[in-house]
Amino acid sequence: MTFRSTLAVLAAFAMPILAQNGQFPDCASGPLASNKVCDTSLDPWTRAMALVEAMTLQEKIANSEAESPGIQRLGLPKYTWWNEALHGVARSRGVSFKQNGEFSYATSFPQPITMGAAFDMDLVEGFANVTSTEARAFNNAGQAGLTYWTPNINPYRDPRWGRGMEVPSEDAFFMSTYVKHLIPTMQGGQHADPYFKLVATCKHYAGYDIENWQGNKRYGFDAKITQQDLRDYHLLPFQTCARDVNAQSIMCAYNAVNGVPTCADDWLMNKLLRTHWNWTEEQQYVTSDCDSLNNVFQDHRYKGMNAAQVAAETLKAGCDLDCGDFWPRNLGQAYNQGLFDIKTLDDSIARRFAAMVRLGYFDPKADVPYRQIGWSSVATPEARALALRAATEGLVLLKNNGALPLEKPGGAIKAVAVVGPLAAATTQMQGNYFGIPQKIVSPQDGFKAAGYTVSTGRGCDVGCSGTGQFNEALNAARQADAVIYVGGIDVSVEAEDKDRNDITWPGQQLALIKQLGAAATDKPFIVVHLGTMLDSTAIVQDDNVDALIWGGYPGQDGGTAIANIVSGVSAPAGRLPVTQYPGSYTRDVKMTDMNLRPGQGNPGRTYKWYTGTPVFEFGHGLHYTNFSLTFDPDHIGDLPATFNTAELVSQESEELYRDLYPFTSIPVKVTNDGEVASDFVVLAFLKGEYGPEPYPKKRLVAFTRFHDVAPGGTATASLDINVGTIARGDEKGDLVLFPGKYSIVLDIDDQDVWEFTIEGENELLDSWPAR
Repeated sequence: MTFRSTLAVLAAFAMPILAQNGQFPDCASGPLASNKVCDTSLDPWTRAMALVEAMTLQEKIANSEAESPGIQRLGLPKYTWWNEALHGVARSRGVSFKQNGEFSYATSFPQPITMGAAFDMDLVEGFANVTSTEARAFNNAGQAGLTYWTPNINPYRDPRWGRGMEVPSEDAFFMSTYVKHLIPTMQGGQHADPYFKLVATCKHYAGYDIENWQGNKRYGFDAKITQQDLRDYHLLPFQTCARDVNAQSIMCAYNAVNGVPTCADDWLMNKLLRTHWNWTEEQQYVTSDCDSLNNVFQDHRYKGMNAAQVAAETLKAGCDLDCGDFWPRNLGQAYNQGLFDIKTLDDSIARRFAAMVRLGYFDPKADVPYRQIGWSSVATPEARALALRAATEGLVLLKNNGALPLEKPGGAIKAVAVVGPLAAATTQMQGNYFGIPQKIVSPQDGFKAAGYTVSTGRGCDVGCSGTGQFNEALNAARQADAVIYVGGIDVSVEAEDKDRNDITWPGQQLALIKQLGAAATDKPFIVVHLGTMLDSTAIVQDDNVDALIWGGYPGQDGGTAIANIVSGVSAPAGRLPVTQYPGSYTRDVKMTDMNLRPGQGNPGRTYKWYTGTPVFEFGHGLHYTNFSLTFDPDHIGDLPATFNTAELVSQESEELYRDLYPFTSIPVKVTNDGEVASDFVVLAFLKGEYGPEPYPKKRLVAFTRFHDVAPGGTATASLDINVGTIARGDEKGDLVLFPGKYSIVLDIDDQDVWEFTIEGENELLDSWPAR
């Protein structure tokens, strides 16, 4: 989501980025004081429209872009709509950090892919609360805006995607649950009244998950997606954002879907989003991705339209804000040619300023509680503790032959070698779209702080193109009591505008790991994999590698979290939020093949459809103890064995939509049979042959995370399941509840099974709108 010309600068953050959000309107004595936008007794739409009506056509057009210049004669300050907070307040066009002192840092959480591995929605809400509070503090200090372009909710369809770190999972149900907890907390309530805390933006709408793969660039890519896959997968998180949790903003994407660029797609933005999902509150608006309106003209060459025609087409299709200068350059000509009416433009601008009214932008500071938040609420001890918790909960133990946890310092393990390309990683653990934390703890520093004597040696960089520096890592390993290799990939390999061609470990990293293992046969050897998914088959099969941990991008306290898990201060309980495919997968299917279901030249995508053998399954994760998981025997017998489709959809419910009607609550019980207190994640999957073929292998329908289950202790919970969760989309995209024989299984190894039957006729839950 960057201008092409500034992509490298924003990624490197080599220079301060000047925010334009340092001034609030003066509604007391400035020119705006006489405009009804400052009249707090009026409703937001009336106030916003009063401001719009005071603008000239030229002023409206000038302020149609994300870096709005404001209107000096009206007393309307300039404002940058582009602010970032993917995993903490982040440097961006609208957010700047001071060089030192107050507002020179903020809390930097792990990337969503790592937080997703925690499967902890309380954690997600905590992150959203901290980040939105810090965003408000930055705004009150003139360092940031109020409109944030987060979260990224495109499911992680293909492991080569350069932006996979930005999303929490490959599973659309999990993604929907994630935003269900994230958005209301971040915005200060689902229907915050009178003020929203900030505006969250669900992006990228829709079908966006290709950056630049073998010449297929996001700017002009046409994603061919079936209505079934749109319904069940690509659009499910957006339905939750728009229809169910009232996200205030949606971002259309660079790509086209089925021949229509998303930012020019009336069906996506008006028919589906605004009409079908009832996303019609007066302050809800659509923003383009940066330069994506120009892409409709320049890259897609949509319908052979000229620039003025494209400007009008995107406005009429439902876009309200241009992250770029395409509208300012072309809307005037489009209007002069009669290509749109002024009401369309006025409504578009009014929606955005109604959002600003709901944020308290035009109201007296004393009347807006969020305007009172200051520096004392930034990077608090509680926020730092939550960032560490997020990193710790998101680490996943993939392999362990008993070497972990290591003895704590002072025992047999006194000196450890922390080696590898990412052993000293700091900002590399943040990934992309990050802010400046007060302190970043590298893996090496994490082990030092834990009390170990640490020797180091990188061995090679992430690309690891040669073996010339291997000895520095090997020498450190020979002198230590235990060896921890920290490697994998970072944003030099995967990033926005940079997809991968394969999912193998870069360069000679596996060779370095093998040599380290041979040098450490008499001592524990642990591999820590940072970055998104790689084929770790060689590491799994190497008997000299005692343990393997995946950490993704663990953020400011990644080093502490890694050291705590390895040393046993914390017990691992994370689960993979994605499938780890074998390296051959990238040769089996083109990234541009959007089909999820297996077919010719496609072995299927995600755990639901993949027909091959994964290196590690979605949901895989080991512990330092043994757990047994069952349906709670005291309550599972209370559930009926048979349900009827007609009864399920005709029940009395407060829910407006049939798919949200309750189906049942399943009681689960977990017992810690080992000797280490630990968290435990419960995963419940639905199986059955019902609805259109082919059938998914299984589907995640419920999950929860138990905390700190004591040795010998038990924990119980009831997992709620909605009718829509067990339904499926048909070939037309209609959501249907099908009769059939079903089963719900616990965990990836089917630790317990509950079988039930649904009788009756097919029941339509939601009719997919035709294009």
